[in-house]
Amino acid sequence: MTDSAPRDRSARHIEVSLAKRGVTCTARLLDDRAPITCEAVWNALPLGGDVYHAKYARNEIYTLLSPFAPAEPPLENPTITPIPGDLCYFTFTDTQLGTKSYGYEENAGHRGRRQVIDLALFYERNNLLINGDAGWVPGIVWGAVVDGLDRMAEACQDLWRAGALGESLTFRRV
Repeated sequence: MTDSAPRDRSARHIEVSLAKRGVTCTARLLDDRAPITCEAVWNALPLGGDVYHAKYARNEIYTLLSPFAPAEPPLENPTITPIPGDLCYFTFTDTQLGTKSYGYEENAGHRGRRQVIDLALFYERNNLLINGDAGWVPGIVWGAVVDGLDRMAEACQDLWRAGALGESLTFRRV
């Protein structure tokens, strides 16, 4: 959506931010399509941590978190082809993200956790959730950016080219 899209005032909204770059976008929770995931995320907000740019999925930024839901959400509203503005939720085990091919440093915050939650923002087209080690990696689409995607996409491109060190990705209630 463009920066001028009207906002649905009856829906729940969150802000997604890249702190160091001072960029924020607004997303609508997809309560009608992923109610269990939306409730889990909403109840845990604010959430955030170090940001990473995807190697395999293409136009994705994400943060890795400790589990926060009382029980992991089922695969509701799944996709393997996220579109610009999609917010996705993934659950991984520690061994799934443990190989050196992912590029996580030895002291990365998710190391040693039995389960890792990945909250992601997709900012451009042509994404495919396939991984050379594991195959297809479906994600839960739980939110859609309704304002600020253009600004966020520019910041994500800068993150890709200039690096992610020192940057954080946060999700909070509006």
